[in-house]
Amino acid sequence: MNKPSLSTLPETGVAGLAEHWRSDLLSGFLVFLIALPLCLGISVASGFPPSAGIITAIIGGILVSRINGSFLTVNGPAAGLIVVVLAAVQSLGEGDALAGYRYTLAAIVVAGVIQVVMGVFKTGQLSAFFPTSVVHGMMAAIGLIIIATQFHVMLGVTPEPGNLISIIAQIPHSLLNMNTEVVLISFLGLEILMTWPLVKTRIPAPVIVVLVGMLFAWHFDLAQDAASTGAKLLVAIPDNFFAGFYFPDFSKITTLAFWGAVLSISLVGSLESLLSTSAIDKLDPYKRTADLDRDLTAVGIGNTVAGLIGGLPMIAEIVRSSANIDNGAKTGWANFFHGLILLLFVVLFPVLIQNIPLASLAALLVYTGYRLASPTTFARVMEVGQEQFFMFVVTIIGVLATNLLMGVALGIAVKLAINLLRGVWPSNLFKIHFTLNQQDQHSVTVKLLGSALFSNFLPLKKALAELENGKTIIFDFSEGYLIDHTVMEFIDDFSRNYQTAGGHCRITGKALETFSDHALAARLMTADDRK
Repeated sequence: MNKPSLSTLPETGVAGLAEHWRSDLLSGFLVFLIALPLCLGISVASGFPPSAGIITAIIGGILVSRINGSFLTVNGPAAGLIVVVLAAVQSLGEGDALAGYRYTLAAIVVAGVIQVVMGVFKTGQLSAFFPTSVVHGMMAAIGLIIIATQFHVMLGVTPEPGNLISIIAQIPHSLLNMNTEVVLISFLGLEILMTWPLVKTRIPAPVIVVLVGMLFAWHFDLAQDAASTGAKLLVAIPDNFFAGFYFPDFSKITTLAFWGAVLSISLVGSLESLLSTSAIDKLDPYKRTADLDRDLTAVGIGNTVAGLIGGLPMIAEIVRSSANIDNGAKTGWANFFHGLILLLFVVLFPVLIQNIPLASLAALLVYTGYRLASPTTFARVMEVGQEQFFMFVVTIIGVLATNLLMGVALGIAVKLAINLLRGVWPSNLFKIHFTLNQQDQHSVTVKLLGSALFSNFLPLKKALAELENGKTIIFDFSEGYLIDHTVMEFIDDFSRNYQTAGGHCRITGKALETFSDHALAARLMTADDRK
């Protein structure tokens, strides 16, 4: 298959719409089919009304797609923010779910403003500061929390409010009191999600899960069960979509809990969004590179608007974005069409949404949680090195025992301690030393002096981004000391992208020690010469 050349890059703006509206409309429709059930499920799991996620996806499609700095990303609510938002609702509401929802909307507005400021001051590159294994640990912990909380929904039981340990401890009680009809719907949904990839079709698996769930919910008359018992078994949205708008309450803006929520939403949301956008750039068949700072600004604007009218926070979402590319999208208009179709659907067909069982949505989320925390994820991290696995596990335990921010901070602290124990000079932890020498008109040598670490390599990243395409880049590690996995992974990504653009890259210098057999494992290049 021939790769598209630079001369065939799709136009953007109105010209791109005129040229590619057919492919973008088809992709937008198929992404809408995936987005609808996920938006509903993420909303309910976050302690928000079901329509909140749809509000966010509509804003992400119709507004953010027109002002962002990426090409094929799809913006909307994501499973990775469930834990953050639910914690905010519970801590700010103090038992009052509606009050907690409105306080959290205010936190989303402020977090959105912070993201706009971050984008304007070009802090998008700071996402690189987080060690790869710590990010994987954070996402795996989120996956485990989603599984633990949504498992009760799959059983048709509402647990007593409490912390994560309490929710997990109530699983035996839920098993003893499960609703067999709900269990049939949810576990049938899980089976569909696991086996659907074997079916060669473009119909997304979430659509089948929802349709099958609706069929069984009608057969079991879950609407009548819910009415008679008061149990929450079906999605509850108003007949008039616009009646689902709520407005934020800023009355807790002076409290520590409020600013903790703001910090969590802005930090985790920004990190997830930037990482997702960078990952989508690698999948783009045209190899276009997003403007991360502009993208962060656009997401911040979208979050501010979403928080003002009752929506969840949004990110550049990886699953829907990947589907967007697979379905042949060419421009950001595909994201726009996905948001527009969502708006038309919820306005015209609210009754269909009201017949979706929560068990089907829980199955989607549990499957998503499993993918975030699968045994394969643990094995991949272990392959990179024991120290990477240690940070990964420490981050997971930290998140489960405390919260996302504390867990990530603990993982970073452990990584810094490991680097010091391996002989990195304290002055080298946050400052990198390297030189760029133009050998001739065709080659540049990047010579590392000392250690290149997750905590200091941003200047190197910026310097490499300014190099002309088409040259030979020589990474000279012969006088380096410690090069960590995050930097090795960055250099590998940079080399592949640079070579795709017509250049060449190679590494010189033989390592004294690598910390695993993985090609991108951390390595020591020279002996510790401290006296």
